[in-house]
Amino acid sequence: MFETKVIATRGGVPLRAAKGHFATNHSHINYFIDITTQKTRLAEAKAVARELAAKFSNTKVDTILCLDGMTLVGACLADALCQGKRPAANADEIAVIEPEYNSYNQMTFRDNVQGYVREKNVLVLMASISTGFTAKRGIQGTKYYGGNVVGVAGLYRAVEHLEYRDVKLVSVFEPADLPDYKSFDHNDCPFCKDGRRLDALVNSHGYSKL
Repeated sequence: MFETKVIATRGGVPLRAAKGHFATNHSHINYFIDITTQKTRLAEAKAVARELAAKFSNTKVDTILCLDGMTLVGACLADALCQGKRPAANADEIAVIEPEYNSYNQMTFRDNVQGYVREKNVLVLMASISTGFTAKRGIQGTKYYGGNVVGVAGLYRAVEHLEYRDVKLVSVFEPADLPDYKSFDHNDCPFCKDGRRLDALVNSHGYSKL
C-alpha cells in the first residue's frame, strides 16, 4: 500500500506525495499529491502564501477564489499581498471567497457574493493542477459571472500551460519537481490495462484506500 512522503521542499513548503495508482473524478494518476497540512496548518499555509504572493507582485488582485478547500491559504495569500504593500494589490480590500456547485456540478455564486466577482480581478487558487480540468472550470465560472481571471495558482502543477493561454499559471512546485508524474484518461490507463488495482480514490479532500 502507498505511503505519503516529503519529496521536495521550497521556501519552507514541503511537497508530500505518494506513488501508486489513483483515480480522480476525471483521470487516473500515478502520484497522489497530499495537500492536507498546507490546507490545515497555519505555518504551512503562510509559507505557501509567501511563495505565491511573490509571483503576483505586479498583478492587481481584487478577489481570491478558493477551490479545493484552499480557504486558509487564500486568507494568508490575501494578507501577504496586502502586507507586501504592492502597488498592484488593493491593500486590506482583497476578498476571499468560495463557490457553490449546483446539482449539475456547475459553479455558482449567490447574489450577495457576485459583487466580489463581477468586474473584479480574480485569482483562482487551487490545491494542485494536474490536468487543468478544474482550473478551466474555475476560469469559465468566473468569466460567466463577469469576472476577469488574472491568474491560476496552486501548490503543485503538472501542466506547463492552460487552455486559456492568456491566464497566468503559477505554482510553488512545477513539473520539473516531479518529472515522472502522469495523468491518464480513465479508458486509456496503462495500469488498468496491466490489471493493476487502484490504491485509492482521491479528490481535493484527500484519499480513500481501496
